[in-house]
Amino acid sequence: MLVISLLLITGCRDREIASYRAPKEAPPVAPPGPGSLPADHPPIAGGGTVPGQTAMAGTTVPTAEGAGLTWTAPAAFEAKPLSAMRKGSYRVKAAGGEADLSITAFPGATGGLEANLNRWRGQVGLAPLAPAEVAAEARSIEANGLTFTVVDYQGSAGHLLGAIVPYQGNSWFFKLSGPDATVVAAKPAFLEFLRSVKTP
Repeated sequence: MLVISLLLITGCRDREIASYRAPKEAPPVAPPGPGSLPADHPPIAGGGTVPGQTAMAGTTVPTAEGAGLTWTAPAAFEAKPLSAMRKGSYRVKAAGGEADLSITAFPGATGGLEANLNRWRGQVGLAPLAPAEVAAEARSIEANGLTFTVVDYQGSAGHLLGAIVPYQGNSWFFKLSGPDATVVAAKPAFLEFLRSVKTP
């Protein structure tokens, strides 16, 4: 009888349940997007991709549709392959290095003139200005029935010549950016290029 009791006690001890506290699984982390929006463009919120829109970095960037503007590029401006975002793309070379000319178009005011000018200032390392101040720095060029707002920004991060023109409810952006010496040398050609822009 004693042997049986000992066996029963030993068996019960073998069946004791040990409890453990397991750490909770970490929630899945979404992979990072392919990159941030190009410097050419203001951030634009949106949903899923639809015709006329380009999905980038988890943000839908609608591009302008319909009849676009036309232009004649100077011989020194070397055409580059277009991306999904660009209406025109050129390489501008000089002794000071290579500059990039981008032409893009988006529906509406894309944040407003002053916000876009301050965005460009930031791209060359300049501090933002109050709306009235940043607008006062710009000049206007009239050509072929279009009115361009033109700026020339030189900062610690480079040199930028830019022009914004509204056309049929869209905002068109012409931006030449790169090394200071190259942009300075190309400024007359850039301004002449703007005067070639016309409606279809």
